[in-house]
Amino acid sequence: MATYNLTINGKETQVDAAPDTPMLWVLRDHLNMVGTKYGCGIAQCGACTVHLDGVAMRSCQLPVSAIENKKITTIEGLSENGTHPVQQAWLEHDVPQCGYCQAGQIMSAAALLKDNPNPSDSDIDVAMNGNICRCGTYTRIKAAIKTAAKMG
Repeated sequence: MATYNLTINGKETQVDAAPDTPMLWVLRDHLNMVGTKYGCGIAQCGACTVHLDGVAMRSCQLPVSAIENKKITTIEGLSENGTHPVQQAWLEHDVPQCGYCQAGQIMSAAALLKDNPNPSDSDIDVAMNGNICRCGTYTRIKAAIKTAAKMG
Protein backbone atom coordinates (compact mmCIF):
# COMPACT_ATOMS: atom_id res chain seq x y z
CA MET A 1 0.00 0.00 0.00
CA ALA A 2 1.04 3.55 -0.71
CA THR A 3 -0.55 6.95 -0.21
CA TYR A 4 -1.40 8.94 -3.32
CA ASN A 5 -2.27 12.64 -3.48
CA LEU A 6 -4.93 13.04 -6.15
CA THR A 7 -6.84 15.96 -7.61
CA ILE A 8 -10.29 14.73 -8.56
CA ASN A 9 -12.93 17.15 -9.83
CA GLY A 10 -10.86 20.05 -8.52
CA LYS A 11 -10.55 18.68 -4.98
CA GLU A 12 -7.41 17.36 -3.35
CA THR A 13 -7.69 13.95 -1.72
CA GLN A 14 -5.42 11.25 -0.39
CA VAL A 15 -5.93 7.57 -1.10
CA ASP A 16 -4.15 4.53 0.31
CA ALA A 17 -4.00 1.87 -2.38
CA ALA A 18 -1.72 -0.66 -3.99
CA PRO A 19 0.26 0.97 -6.85
CA ASP A 20 -1.39 -1.25 -9.47
CA THR A 21 -4.96 -0.51 -8.35
CA PRO A 22 -6.90 0.75 -11.38
CA MET A 23 -8.22 4.29 -11.05
CA LEU A 24 -11.73 2.93 -11.64
CA TRP A 25 -11.60 1.00 -8.37
CA VAL A 26 -10.02 3.92 -6.51
CA LEU A 27 -12.97 6.07 -7.61
CA ARG A 28 -15.67 3.49 -6.92
CA ASP A 29 -14.35 1.54 -3.92
CA HIS A 30 -12.12 4.03 -2.10
CA LEU A 31 -13.96 7.29 -2.82
CA ASN A 32 -17.54 6.06 -3.39
CA MET A 33 -17.76 7.92 -6.72
CA VAL A 34 -19.88 5.46 -8.67
CA GLY A 35 -20.71 7.51 -11.77
CA THR A 36 -17.77 5.97 -13.60
CA LYS A 37 -18.84 2.46 -14.58
CA TYR A 38 -17.11 -0.88 -14.92
CA GLY A 39 -17.82 -2.43 -18.30
CA CYS A 40 -15.17 -4.80 -19.62
CA GLY A 41 -12.05 -4.30 -17.51
CA ILE A 42 -9.78 -4.28 -20.57
CA ALA A 43 -10.24 -0.67 -21.80
CA GLN A 44 -12.34 -1.69 -24.79
CA CYS A 45 -15.89 -0.51 -24.01
CA GLY A 46 -15.47 3.06 -22.74
CA ALA A 47 -17.85 2.82 -19.77
CA CYS A 48 -15.01 3.79 -17.40
CA THR A 49 -13.87 6.90 -19.31
CA VAL A 50 -12.60 9.83 -17.24
CA HIS A 51 -10.48 12.84 -18.15
CA LEU A 52 -6.82 12.85 -17.16
CA ASP A 53 -5.49 16.38 -17.63
CA GLY A 54 -8.39 16.93 -20.04
CA VAL A 55 -7.76 13.82 -22.15
CA ALA A 56 -10.32 10.99 -22.24
CA MET A 57 -8.78 7.88 -20.67
CA ARG A 58 -10.07 4.44 -19.71
CA SER A 59 -9.80 4.26 -15.93
CA CYS A 60 -10.07 0.45 -15.69
CA GLN A 61 -6.51 0.06 -16.98
CA LEU A 62 -5.01 3.23 -15.49
CA PRO A 63 -3.04 2.41 -12.33
CA VAL A 64 -3.32 4.91 -9.51
CA SER A 65 0.48 5.08 -9.36
CA ALA A 66 0.52 6.68 -12.84
CA ILE A 67 -1.76 9.61 -12.07
CA GLU A 68 -0.35 11.48 -9.11
CA ASN A 69 0.03 15.21 -9.87
CA LYS A 70 -2.49 15.02 -12.71
CA LYS A 71 -6.04 16.38 -12.75
CA ILE A 72 -8.80 13.80 -12.94
CA THR A 73 -12.33 14.71 -13.95
CA THR A 74 -15.15 12.22 -13.60
CA ILE A 75 -18.76 12.45 -14.73
CA GLU A 76 -19.55 13.88 -11.28
CA GLY A 77 -17.11 16.73 -11.94
CA LEU A 78 -18.14 17.59 -15.49
CA SER A 79 -20.68 20.06 -14.08
CA GLU A 80 -22.24 20.50 -10.67
CA ASN A 81 -25.82 20.47 -11.88
CA GLY A 82 -25.88 18.79 -15.29
CA THR A 83 -25.52 21.99 -17.28
CA HIS A 84 -22.53 20.99 -19.38
CA PRO A 85 -23.55 21.35 -23.06
CA VAL A 86 -23.01 17.62 -23.69
CA GLN A 87 -25.25 16.69 -20.77
CA GLN A 88 -27.94 19.10 -21.95
CA ALA A 89 -27.74 17.80 -25.52
CA TRP A 90 -27.95 14.21 -24.26
CA LEU A 91 -31.28 15.01 -22.64
CA GLU A 92 -32.53 17.00 -25.63
CA HIS A 93 -31.90 14.03 -27.93
CA ASP A 94 -33.13 11.45 -25.41
CA VAL A 95 -29.87 9.54 -25.80
CA PRO A 96 -29.90 7.19 -22.79
CA GLN A 97 -31.88 4.00 -22.81
CA CYS A 98 -30.43 1.71 -20.16
CA GLY A 99 -27.92 4.46 -19.35
CA TYR A 100 -25.05 2.21 -18.32
CA CYS A 101 -22.54 3.45 -20.92
CA GLN A 102 -23.66 7.06 -20.85
CA ALA A 103 -21.11 8.46 -18.36
CA GLY A 104 -18.29 7.17 -20.54
CA GLN A 105 -19.98 8.36 -23.73
CA ILE A 106 -20.50 11.83 -22.26
CA MET A 107 -16.90 12.06 -21.02
CA SER A 108 -15.54 11.06 -24.44
CA ALA A 109 -17.82 13.56 -26.19
CA ALA A 110 -16.85 16.37 -23.79
CA ALA A 111 -13.14 15.72 -24.40
CA LEU A 112 -13.74 15.76 -28.16
CA LEU A 113 -15.55 19.10 -28.05
CA LYS A 114 -12.90 20.64 -25.78
CA ASP A 115 -10.27 19.86 -28.41
CA ASN A 116 -12.45 20.28 -31.49
CA PRO A 117 -15.44 22.59 -30.99
CA ASN A 118 -16.82 21.94 -34.48
CA PRO A 119 -16.23 18.25 -35.25
CA SER A 120 -17.14 16.61 -38.54
CA ASP A 121 -18.99 13.29 -38.65
CA SER A 122 -15.64 11.60 -39.18
CA ASP A 123 -14.11 13.41 -36.18
CA ILE A 124 -17.02 12.22 -34.03
CA ASP A 125 -16.68 8.65 -35.29
CA VAL A 126 -12.96 8.58 -34.49
CA ALA A 127 -13.33 10.16 -31.05
CA MET A 128 -16.23 7.93 -30.03
CA ASN A 129 -14.77 4.73 -31.47
CA GLY A 130 -14.54 2.14 -28.73
CA ASN A 131 -17.40 3.58 -26.69
CA ILE A 132 -19.86 0.73 -26.88
CA CYS A 133 -23.60 1.21 -26.42
CA ARG A 134 -25.47 -2.07 -26.18
CA CYS A 135 -28.74 -0.22 -26.78
CA GLY A 136 -27.44 1.10 -30.11
CA THR A 137 -28.13 4.80 -29.59
CA TYR A 138 -25.23 5.82 -31.82
CA THR A 139 -27.37 8.00 -34.13
CA ARG A 140 -28.70 9.96 -31.16
CA ILE A 141 -25.20 10.20 -29.65
CA LYS A 142 -23.86 11.77 -32.85
CA ALA A 143 -26.82 14.17 -33.05
CA ALA A 144 -26.32 15.16 -29.42
CA ILE A 145 -22.63 15.87 -29.99
CA LYS A 146 -23.52 18.12 -32.94
CA THR A 147 -26.08 19.94 -30.79
CA ALA A 148 -23.59 20.34 -27.94
CA ALA A 149 -21.07 21.77 -30.39
CA LYS A 150 -23.58 24.48 -31.36
CA MET A 151 -24.23 25.26 -27.66
CA GLY A 152 -20.52 25.93 -27.19
